Amino acid sequence: MSRDEQLKERWEQLVNILSNRFADGETLDLDSIIYLIGVQELGKFNRKFKKDEKVNLMHIAICRLLEPYGYYEFDYFDEEGWPHYKVKEMLPPLKAGEQSVLMKGAIVDYFLEKGVIT
Repeated sequence: MSRDEQLKERWEQLVNILSNRFADGETLDLDSIIYLIGVQELGKFNRKFKKDEKVNLMHIAICRLLEPYGYYEFDYFDEEGWPHYKVKEMLPPLKAGEQSVLMKGAIVDYFLEKGVIT
């Protein structure tokens, strides 16, 4: 099986698991999954987030997802427990499709590491 086929298969498996668990079976999109990862990384599950906090949660998720690729590095937790990252290397210019493949691959790697998918 090629890497692309394996990524597609794992992505579909992951979307099904997360959609059933968090969206009553409605299919979650990429942004929704990134948001869920941000909430997971923050660790504050039982609260409502304001619009700007939701953007920050997605930023946390993107930093965490791209950390293993060498683009970000964890820096510190602030006084409210929010993680902060610093840029190690700028992302190269990517087309929308390339961005999507990079993020899906990083998300699949994240959930493989967490043992959610195999």
